Amino acid sequence: MATPNRVYLFAPANHPRRSEKVFRVGADAAILDLEDSVAKSEKESARQTAVLALKNKASCRAFIRINDVTTEFCFGDVFATVTRELDGIVLPKVEDIAQLKTISWMISALEKERSLPVGQIEIVPIIETAKGIDLVNDIAKADSRIRRILFGAVDYSKDLNLLSTQDEQELAFARTRLVVASRLANIEPPLDSVWLNIKDLKGLQKSTQRIRGLGFQGRLAIHPDQVPIIKNVFVPSAEEIALARKLVRGFEEAEGQGSASIQIDGHFVDYPVYEQALRTIAAIRD
Repeated sequence: MATPNRVYLFAPANHPRRSEKVFRVGADAAILDLEDSVAKSEKESARQTAVLALKNKASCRAFIRINDVTTEFCFGDVFATVTRELDGIVLPKVEDIAQLKTISWMISALEKERSLPVGQIEIVPIIETAKGIDLVNDIAKADSRIRRILFGAVDYSKDLNLLSTQDEQELAFARTRLVVASRLANIEPPLDSVWLNIKDLKGLQKSTQRIRGLGFQGRLAIHPDQVPIIKNVFVPSAEEIALARKLVRGFEEAEGQGSASIQIDGHFVDYPVYEQALRTIAAIRD
């Protein structure tokens, strides 16, 4: 059974209570943040809080967002947090393959030194600048530790001075680039950016439906209330499941009789449609 990646929930690593709670609110994975939500004066103490939270984590997978490679904090973040309990490092503002290779080399060295399985810790790049989008095809296939990539819409919008619109049309190009790059690199579909308006759950639902349609497998969250909204969008509806099962049954019967191009209740069905219906059914099991 594939591990679901519908929602990754952030928590600031300098808040002990929130760093522990984030593992217990139903997200598929938690990201303890050492970057944007932590003041410079608290960066070092936040590392220790994060390590303690990792030791007490529940079954939820655990990631750490470190500070980007150009900062003075990056390597200290990696050194402090590579432990047996860590599933992956989220690397922000990736614009250079060399950045990824450097972090991967450092993780490997620490895994060997600390008697951890080499390669167990993932690197999850965040694409959040114009340069990152330009290089996303190369970034997605840069290292074997990369299994999925993330989109950082807030910094991307700031980088390009984009105006936020209700239908998020200004983000469509970048989002599509991430989906295509992931497919070309033969890694998992990407996860989308956070939804900043915590109280606007209807807006979150619409945005998440939009990115599901674009080919994303999930998105990032910043509040526990967002978790069930996001998860529900990435679970097929009862109507979608019923239709998928009908298409699969009908196509398999027709195929057994030598036909691979049929109509079922007005729906044209051939091999690609059949395979997509199988994916819908498989998503229920996840």
